[in-house]
Amino acid sequence: MSVTEMQREPAVETSRAGTIEMKLEVVVIPVSDVDRAKRFYGDLGWRLDIDYTAGDDFRVIQFSPPGSGCSVIFGKNVTTAGQ
Repeated sequence: MSVTEMQREPAVETSRAGTIEMKLEVVVIPVSDVDRAKRFYGDLGWRLDIDYTAGDDFRVIQFSPPGSGCSVIFGKNVTTAGQ
């Protein structure tokens, strides 16, 4: 095999039997400033899917990048992760 030739073998052999299609749909990101994060993703040109508030203790915002099947969720008390 010369230096310019490349092997086209998969690095890991996988079985097709019993596999299911999986897709990443939502990623939760803890933030310390919800409005700042909302401006940031809006300025990137991402689509605002939802801005929902339930009382003073809960707010969830969801954005989707253009052409993506995956969304980003952040907000107030959306996750127990340190903010």
